[in-house]
Amino acid sequence: MSVPVPGYIGPILPWLDLFGIAVFAATGAVAATMRGQTFVTAAFFALVTGVGGGTIRDLLMGAPVFWVHDRSVAAICITAALLIWLTPERWWHGKGFDWLDAMGLAAYAVFGAAKSLGYGVPPVPAFVMGVVTACVGGIIRDMMAGEPSILMRPELYVTAAALASALYVVLSFTGLPPFACGLVAAGAGFALRAAAIQWRLALPAYRGKR
Repeated sequence: MSVPVPGYIGPILPWLDLFGIAVFAATGAVAATMRGQTFVTAAFFALVTGVGGGTIRDLLMGAPVFWVHDRSVAAICITAALLIWLTPERWWHGKGFDWLDAMGLAAYAVFGAAKSLGYGVPPVPAFVMGVVTACVGGIIRDMMAGEPSILMRPELYVTAAALASALYVVLSFTGLPPFACGLVAAGAGFALRAAAIQWRLALPAYRGKR
């Protein structure tokens, strides 16, 4: 089993990871509560959404599955579900859900890339692992909720995760401290996703043969 290289992660990025987990867990709970489900269902949605991408990442690169060995992760997800459960629906309705998702997307993409580099994954696969970390939890959430996948949204989504992940990988080879790389990369990914939400930015769609 590979041993992580601390230099790629630093002291700040694990907090960014926990932030991403909490925010994604909240989006899972929102998806359940907006459909009038019980708290148990909301907590399950929160857990699966919060850890889904990171679980796939760890399995693919042969690392210990993070939330199985860190008891705080499941507690964070359940706490996020409880917070959503106890607050008014109007706080999370409409764009509120999208903004939560955008924050989690950027944070999780960065940490996914950083952890992969730390385990010796080459730069290009590490970039892909960042995207997987950021997007898979949301894909699972939408499948469970019976919603069209985030991959099918017209505005930029995966592209924002790809920007955050790629930028972290590139910056990590410039000599900048990991926390600086993480903040810049996460900020860029969030800014792109925010612009896509605000102005419905989208890549050109396939139009078939002409």
